[in-house]
Amino acid sequence: MDKWIELVKAKMSELKVTQEILAERLGMSQGGVGHWLTKRRQPGIDDMNRVLQALGMEFLEVALVIREPESSPDDEMPLSQKYNPYFRYPVSGWREPAEVRDGEQAVYGKARFELSDYHAQGAAFWLKVAGDAMTAPSGISIAEDMLILVDPAVSAEPGKLVIAQWPDSAEATFRKLIEEGGQRYLVPLNPTYPKVLYTEECRIIGVVVQATAKF
Repeated sequence: MDKWIELVKAKMSELKVTQEILAERLGMSQGGVGHWLTKRRQPGIDDMNRVLQALGMEFLEVALVIREPESSPDDEMPLSQKYNPYFRYPVSGWREPAEVRDGEQAVYGKARFELSDYHAQGAAFWLKVAGDAMTAPSGISIAEDMLILVDPAVSAEPGKLVIAQWPDSAEATFRKLIEEGGQRYLVPLNPTYPKVLYTEECRIIGVVVQATAKF
């Protein structure tokens, strides 16, 4: 709930949308919106998603993850611990992953989503890692079949893991962006693969903000 409020307030500030304007878009009273944003009342999942859509964030959706209680079933557990708001993002493919950003509807039609507690700055999407170019012998290592969450709105600075695409390639590539001697390179975490000079011809699709494995 706190993350949803933080996201909504940040977007309202960015768009200069007041509670009164937001309430008008939602067809409800300003006081009702105020109660949600001050946690005096808790909106349902449908209402949380209505607010996101009213602020132009159709690519985000709030979902619920139910945790199994660690204590016995007879013990009472606060709802805040049992039910936790997550965002869900579409899973894309490596061919033209920018379609997620430029045309979300096509990707959402595939009806495959994965959850994350990360609230994106842009139209984030998941990719499934292929190959072992980002599998390192030590330190940060992202193995094949892991899911990575990509946020197109995060600034691609040296040191970040990025998804990039060359104009003559149909598929994107997953590498670490580094800077050496005034030049930027796309570097694999696996030292058996070569690093590549980054030029203006190469387009950074997004920055990897999370990686997860499924068992």
